Amino acid sequence: MQKLTHEEISKNRKKLEEFPSIQRNPIYAMADNIRSLYNVGSIFRSSDGALVEKLFLTGFTPHPPRKEIDKTALGATNTVPWEYHKDPLSAVTYLKKEMVKICVLELTTKSVPYYDLTKENFPLCLVFGNEITGVSKDVIEQADMAIEIPMFGNKQSLNVAVAYGIVLYDCLRILHHRRQG
Repeated sequence: MQKLTHEEISKNRKKLEEFPSIQRNPIYAMADNIRSLYNVGSIFRSSDGALVEKLFLTGFTPHPPRKEIDKTALGATNTVPWEYHKDPLSAVTYLKKEMVKICVLELTTKSVPYYDLTKENFPLCLVFGNEITGVSKDVIEQADMAIEIPMFGNKQSLNVAVAYGIVLYDCLRILHHRRQG
């Protein structure tokens, strides 16, 4: 085993001009009142890696152009389709009309573990909320489902960008899993 060189890694990198016509995964994401510009940048970067269909930035979530977002996004603001909505419910309404299920990443009375999602849940919009207060009550009321990341220690939550990455990449596993034999 040898580590790949930057040149070898770059051979697999998609070109910017390919992105408008690229086949994307049936995953949408919504950032509901995220306060950290660095978390937003990280969310863009994970969204690029997973080829999400679209990222919705809502409420007071900062949006490009911002140098702090660009610092962690590393150019992903140019490769991820995104929209800003002051009111998160306008984005929820749009997604529901498109037959996209709304899935909040939040501790609720009906939350199930994130790994219980199935292919039948897609297309899916993952909604994740403010670093302190979580997903807003209005969005939770409109959600089709709630998922959580089981926590086994003293803390009952993860950084929002980390939590998004965990759930996002498990969604990819679900979508692209092929049974052997």
